[in-house]
Amino acid sequence: MQDSTSSHPPPNRPDATEAPQRRFPTTSSTGSSELADLEVRLHRSLRQYPDFPSPGILFEDILPIFADALLHQSLLRALELRVDQESLRPEIVVGLEARGFLFGPSLALRLGAGFVPVRKQGKLPGPTETAAFEKEYGKDYFQIQKGGIKPGQKVLIVDDIIATGGSAAAAGSLVKKIGGHLLGYLFILELDFLKGKEKLDAPVHTLLSSQEESASKS
Repeated sequence: MQDSTSSHPPPNRPDATEAPQRRFPTTSSTGSSELADLEVRLHRSLRQYPDFPSPGILFEDILPIFADALLHQSLLRALELRVDQESLRPEIVVGLEARGFLFGPSLALRLGAGFVPVRKQGKLPGPTETAAFEKEYGKDYFQIQKGGIKPGQKVLIVDDIIATGGSAAAAGSLVKKIGGHLLGYLFILELDFLKGKEKLDAPVHTLLSSQEESASKS
């Protein structure tokens, strides 16, 4: 049997030097049915906390998804199916600080894409571009590293929740500033009554709507 070396990996292990292959599931009625089942499972796992972080706010908590390995796997599969359903072919996945980092790198790996973070001002080394966005207490700032995205690369921006849309819009402007081609945005959950997607200038894709909205429709 051939010895395993860095230049001759064992036959049952992939060569770590090979570039990842892009994976896109085949669109079919089976895929649509699978996605619907996954969305129901993920929806049931969400927790709600009234009056957090301030009175009158109903907080939607996605963290139970990541506390369970099967749910975490279901999330990644559902996001992958949604990307395929929308015929997206990103070369770069951009994740927003901080919860976009929980699943952005893993999704990028499944899609055979690179991952680039958007972080709060002062967190990234080297030359950066900056964009401001409004929050309830004033302005905040996002930054992205120059050179993280090559001119013309196709980019998908991901985050956990779209609420008012300000932070996602800032991330979109950063992608364009450094030459990326913005395909769209992908979120786990949309608080649709806040109409955040109206602020975004590229297609918006979500897995789930808020439980509050769903409850009012049932």
